Amino acid sequence: MPPSLPATINIREPRWDQSTFQGRAKHFFMVTDPRNLLLSGATLEEARRVVEDYRAGTVPPGLTEDQLWRAKYIYDSAFHPDTGEKMLLVGRMSAQVPMNMTITGCMLTFYRTTPAVLFWQWVNQSFNAVVNYTNRSGDAPITPSQLGTAYVSATTGAVVTALGLKSLTKHLPAIIGRYVPFAAVAAANCINIPLMRQRELKLGIPVTDENGNRLGESTAAAQKAIFQVVVSRIGMAAPAMAIPPVIMNMLEKRAFLKRYPYLNAPLQVGLVGLCLVFATPLCCALFPQKSSMAVSSLEPDVQDQIRKKDPWLETVYFNKGL
Repeated sequence: MPPSLPATINIREPRWDQSTFQGRAKHFFMVTDPRNLLLSGATLEEARRVVEDYRAGTVPPGLTEDQLWRAKYIYDSAFHPDTGEKMLLVGRMSAQVPMNMTITGCMLTFYRTTPAVLFWQWVNQSFNAVVNYTNRSGDAPITPSQLGTAYVSATTGAVVTALGLKSLTKHLPAIIGRYVPFAAVAAANCINIPLMRQRELKLGIPVTDENGNRLGESTAAAQKAIFQVVVSRIGMAAPAMAIPPVIMNMLEKRAFLKRYPYLNAPLQVGLVGLCLVFATPLCCALFPQKSSMAVSSLEPDVQDQIRKKDPWLETVYFNKGL
């Protein structure tokens, strides 16, 4: 009979070293794996039971280390790290590749007419609103009015940017027009994410010590977290919206696509999907999920609060969200 698994493995942290880009990339390749979407509710609940039991000091008989880490990553893919709630299916990071490859592929294919631009920017921002809400940092609730404001503002920003640039690029080479959707997506991310997480900017997000002990809430940490997420999201979209237009522009000049124009959209979606399979985890890995900042960079009242608890603490940690 194999020896019992020790109860000292820290599954509150990722399996790989998060101080290195390589370790973070391995972690996010697991978290964003689209196959996690196919797992049944029973499998998710079993993973939750294994993780929660292990954290409580109960080691199920026969559990191996690989099985424990597999359960941890299944749990992380479906349950919010701060609230423990099961996340909306389309808002999970494992849904990023299949959802974004479809939406982005269609945005890049149907960009020539105003109704198509309006429709696909609306679809994209509706999806982004769900993702931003699902992957918010902290455990503070967000009101329906805040959700509505963020959604309408981001959708309006994306549509105005797309239509404005579309009119400006009418007389420019066709390849330039293909990049209008990317500019609209980048502008919308700069609007949508801060608005969707405005409660965090007002009230702060939880900051902890290295052991996860909660020390208070900081708006400075929230600002840093949201900035990192905006950069990651724009980076995530860049390869998928920059590389396929060049390839499709070349293919459309050849006889094959002229003979089979209905293959345009499937080809575009496939190319976008190929880019996103790598861009999604690699751009999520640009910054550590458990981000950190110096105590001296926090608001004065939060610094005072922390100094009373631990006068020698130099660094605090927070979940930046996704």
